[in-house]
Amino acid sequence: MDQPEQWRHMSSAPKDGSRILVTVRPSEQGPAEVDLAYWARADQFAGEGWRASDSSPGRVIEYADPELKCWMPLPAANPSRATMPAPWEGEDALQLDGSGI
Repeated sequence: MDQPEQWRHMSSAPKDGSRILVTVRPSEQGPAEVDLAYWARADQFAGEGWRASDSSPGRVIEYADPELKCWMPLPAANPSRATMPAPWEGEDALQLDGSGI
């Protein structure tokens, strides 16, 4: 992770439970946004997959793979930069999200 503040293809996202920033695609519910998420193994509350970090037992917020456009590692703590990055809104490129099929 030599370039920590750059959006990356979801296929390279860590699936070890660590928290990452993700761009959630725009939908009928609203515009694209950035969320804090992690990969979770299947358990009694939900199946294996991406979950919002504010999920809790009985109230799991899951993301289907097509909902997530790209990811980046959490930025290092820096008091002078206390805002989330903007969602990636460039043209869909094969290097970011594949064919979508």
